[in-house]
Amino acid sequence: MDVPREGAAKKRLIKRIIAGVVVLAVAGGVTYWLGKLQPAAVTVEFSTVWPDTVKRGPMLRNVRGMGTLVPEEILFVPAISEGRVEKIFQRAGAIVRADTILLELSNPELQLAAFDAEWQVKAAEATTRDLKVKLESQRLDQVSAAARVQSEFSQAKLTADRDEALIKLGLKSDLEFKLSKAKADELAGRSKIEDQRVANFAESVEAQLAAQKVQIEKLRAAWDLKKQQVQQLKVRAGAAGVLQQMAVEEGQKVLPGAVLAKVAQPTKLKAELKIAETQTKDLLIGQQATIDTRNGLIPGHVVRIDPAAINGTVTVDVKLEGPLPLGARPDLSVDGSVDLERIADTVYVGRPVYGQPNSTITLFKLVPGTDEAIRVPVKLGRGSVNHVEIVEGLAVGDTVLLSDLSQHDSQNRIKLKR
Repeated sequence: MDVPREGAAKKRLIKRIIAGVVVLAVAGGVTYWLGKLQPAAVTVEFSTVWPDTVKRGPMLRNVRGMGTLVPEEILFVPAISEGRVEKIFQRAGAIVRADTILLELSNPELQLAAFDAEWQVKAAEATTRDLKVKLESQRLDQVSAAARVQSEFSQAKLTADRDEALIKLGLKSDLEFKLSKAKADELAGRSKIEDQRVANFAESVEAQLAAQKVQIEKLRAAWDLKKQQVQQLKVRAGAAGVLQQMAVEEGQKVLPGAVLAKVAQPTKLKAELKIAETQTKDLLIGQQATIDTRNGLIPGHVVRIDPAAINGTVTVDVKLEGPLPLGARPDLSVDGSVDLERIADTVYVGRPVYGQPNSTITLFKLVPGTDEAIRVPVKLGRGSVNHVEIVEGLAVGDTVLLSDLSQHDSQNRIKLKR
């Protein structure tokens, strides 16, 4: 028969409790240990990143922009009068002189107006010649009348002198002397009047001829203008250089003031750079610049900064100071950089892909002696095209990754595979 053992159930319960406590302790320790573990680092190929080392020393601040070479002076050749393009003699790229005929216009109405102006001048000149003849005839009549009165006055004066002598001899009556004396005095007055009339007529002749001369000059000026307009139907370059653009085609009708062509001097070029508006706050007139034509570098300096931004860029004009390299021509695409300032001594590094000056960003810094890089906050200062100043977060000798690693924004560390 079975004999009951005292305390067996109690012992089993104690064993179970101890086992449970041990299991709970082990599970807690494992959980704590797993919580302390960091997630596995993402692996990145070292050849796909751009590392750079923080340095200390002088740093050149500059900004860069794309642009083109343009002539310093462009002569726009306008149409002086309305017309139709009959013939084009030169095309874009041709080397021209000031008197080179670029094209010829036709305007029958203008040519007819020039002929009409010419005949008006000739008619006025004929009228002037006829007027001179008539006035000369009238002047001679006036002179003849004055001479006749002068002759009558001379005769009357002699008669009066004779009668005065006869009175003294008692051979003439006093009345006859008075009559002859009165007639002589009358003719003396008439003679003076005729002489004055001759003088006045001479002044009238001069005035009439002067008025007619003014009229002829007026008509001649109108004729000269029409002739000049007809001559300008043969459109000339107006300056030596290269024909940069022919803006019309044969058969096209043009209005006065329309631009027909553009002439530029290829030896006098400047660079027009388009610089991002976010980089132009420190730009000043006179700052030194370098223009890369892809066939040589040309020094220059800033001469104009456009006050307005267009499509996110500001136009900056750079006057070229050095000789132009071979192949330099208007509208040639160029790169240009403008020097803002030279910092004598500062801590700097290559400019990150996503990092604006005077901002705080995060960069991956290589851990010395390992293949890992950890994310650190970095405060940036003044920036340049290729470098940026370090204010806080990095020390001289640190190596950071400047590449675009935005796909790893959720990671605080990465592993580099070499």
